[in-house]
Amino acid sequence: MAEITNQYEYDDEVAYNACRKLYDLSRGADERPWCLTVSFTHPHDPFVARRKYWDLYEGIPELDPPAPIAYADQDPHAQRLMDACDYTALEATDEDIRRSRQAYFANISYVDDKIGEILDVLERTRQEAIIVFLSDHGEMLGERGLWFKMNFFEQSARVPLMIAAPSMAPGLVEEPVSTIDVLPTVTELAGISVTEITPWTDGKSLAQGAADRGPVAMEYAAEGSITPLVGLVDGAWKYIACPADPEMLFNLADDPQERHNLAADPAAAGQLEKMRALAAERWDLAAYDREVRDSQARRWIAYEALRKGNYQSWDFQPVMNASERYMRNHMDLNILEESKRFPRGE
Repeated sequence: MAEITNQYEYDDEVAYNACRKLYDLSRGADERPWCLTVSFTHPHDPFVARRKYWDLYEGIPELDPPAPIAYADQDPHAQRLMDACDYTALEATDEDIRRSRQAYFANISYVDDKIGEILDVLERTRQEAIIVFLSDHGEMLGERGLWFKMNFFEQSARVPLMIAAPSMAPGLVEEPVSTIDVLPTVTELAGISVTEITPWTDGKSLAQGAADRGPVAMEYAAEGSITPLVGLVDGAWKYIACPADPEMLFNLADDPQERHNLAADPAAAGQLEKMRALAAERWDLAAYDREVRDSQARRWIAYEALRKGNYQSWDFQPVMNASERYMRNHMDLNILEESKRFPRGE
């Protein structure tokens, strides 16, 4: 536990700047439609939480360590991930796992609070907006004996996606969808054509629901991989393929914990062939591997070149002109007070 950390300092500032921007937009100086991205780092590791959020989850049964899978019984990619994390050098005790899970849950509540602050400002400033909430990845939290992300299992790959828009009726979509569906969904809701960029987008608009979404594709070529992994989710079925590893096939309806690989089960042979065909239609895995390695080679050249001479970070540097903030001597106080208030005249 800690009351302030590097991550908390960052996310507190993110929420503050988001609220400040919404207040500024409410003043009406810029009548253009706007899009505001608010990106928090929590509940990402390291798992450190403020006491007020930590205490919310004290003693709950969900803290109990999940049943691990022995290293020898893990799939090859999971073994590579464990090796990459040098798992033999550390022992995660049951208490370590409980504390990690408690901090993760606590930081979800922290994010909830920050989002609540932002939505409160939006409501009080009488602005209408399409609201999208999502995450880029999940967290294994000790499930299967794994941590972090880097795989296609549900705890890692399944993320929340919530959309609220004036034209959308409340409801639950149970069909698998993807984060790449956000772009076409938001642009349809906003009445914006994406025809010009359609060749570079694979997503499907969810503005009218997800009944016709079709299989959701997943790709991975990062930590722990020696050649790309791909996956497809089609209804209750999940298929995972990698040229270096045996195939995996799970029925998520019958086996939500993904403990039973059905790829060698004769009863699932028809479904396996269907998923194989869908994957072959979408990917040339040998070409995918070459493209990744070619990209890595090009970026290594750029990496070395950019560190010659005076190195300049590519990190975004926001411009903050303090001479134009709040009240300054060159400003007309009467105009300033009127223009910076919302609502006015109440």
